[in-house]
Amino acid sequence: MQLYNTLSAKERAALLEEAGQDRLTLSFYQYAKIGNPELFRNHLFVAWDALEVLGRIYVANEGINAQLSLPAQKFNDFKDFLDGIYFLENCRLNIAVEQDLKSFLKLKVKVRHKIVADGLNDDTFDVTNKGVHVDASTFNDLIEDPDTVLVDMRNHYESEIGHFKNAITPDVDTFRDSLDIIEEDLKDNKEDKKLVMYCTGGIRCEKASAYYKHKGFKNVFQLEGGIIEYTRQVNNQGLENKFLGKNFVFDHRRSERISDDVISNCHQCGASCDMHINCANEGCHLLFIQCEVCSEKMEFTCSKGCYEIIQLPFEEQKALRKGTHASNKIFKKGRSSKLAFKK
Repeated sequence: MQLYNTLSAKERAALLEEAGQDRLTLSFYQYAKIGNPELFRNHLFVAWDALEVLGRIYVANEGINAQLSLPAQKFNDFKDFLDGIYFLENCRLNIAVEQDLKSFLKLKVKVRHKIVADGLNDDTFDVTNKGVHVDASTFNDLIEDPDTVLVDMRNHYESEIGHFKNAITPDVDTFRDSLDIIEEDLKDNKEDKKLVMYCTGGIRCEKASAYYKHKGFKNVFQLEGGIIEYTRQVNNQGLENKFLGKNFVFDHRRSERISDDVISNCHQCGASCDMHINCANEGCHLLFIQCEVCSEKMEFTCSKGCYEIIQLPFEEQKALRKGTHASNKIFKKGRSSKLAFKK
């Protein structure tokens, strides 16, 4: 039984181009009690590999969090498979705003302690006592209410390129960092303000809304389906779009454009820009914003030092990064003194 990838990302990309089939990029999540995550993981891998699904999926005792792509012609088969699992029947699927043939190049189904790293002890509060889910129309009305505090539950590098008008955007690297900061900042408004939250697809708000209700916030709301579903409803219903800029996504596309507004700048020269890249030096791989002019000048590197490294022969580059692979201290997203115009 095959439970792993047999092709490299490069090989898979070539096959996708050769096949020339339209693919759908989508995401979904569901909190549910899974008794044996490892067995469930294997079941998903076998079934989805047969359907040519590619993506990043996390499975835990508390549920599933999936971001993936599949051939458009196999969507109904995929949906039938999900509906055959009792806790995934008719679950909401967030279809990407912009499609890309190579949004994912491998199928990765991983067992994790949690489907979102929130740092919370779920035994200390009722995770099912969530905030009120609201659709795009209601959300638009809520965020114009002077008694509303609108909070972006995403990280700094996500909100930097796009966020809702008048949203509080915490300067944090991780979801778990934002929870205590937001509570402290809003501690005097737990009863008199409406706390309205949003994130990419809704999953972070599911846990955060229950946590904040536990912490004493009386009026807690969350955007159903996150920015992705909001955009779909705005487009389908002709609603006013109150999102500015791009929605950061965690695949090879890196972002989806929601409005024409460019609210960020190139981290190297300061020019108006909202295009994220990873530094071409594999020993750095820093995620940062770079304009076309700087990309051409710096060959997609974040600094003079990284530019000089990529001019070296491959074996020398490999030797330089030995022992530093996958270090969180190295792969900080947008946090580097090398970037002159970072926020």
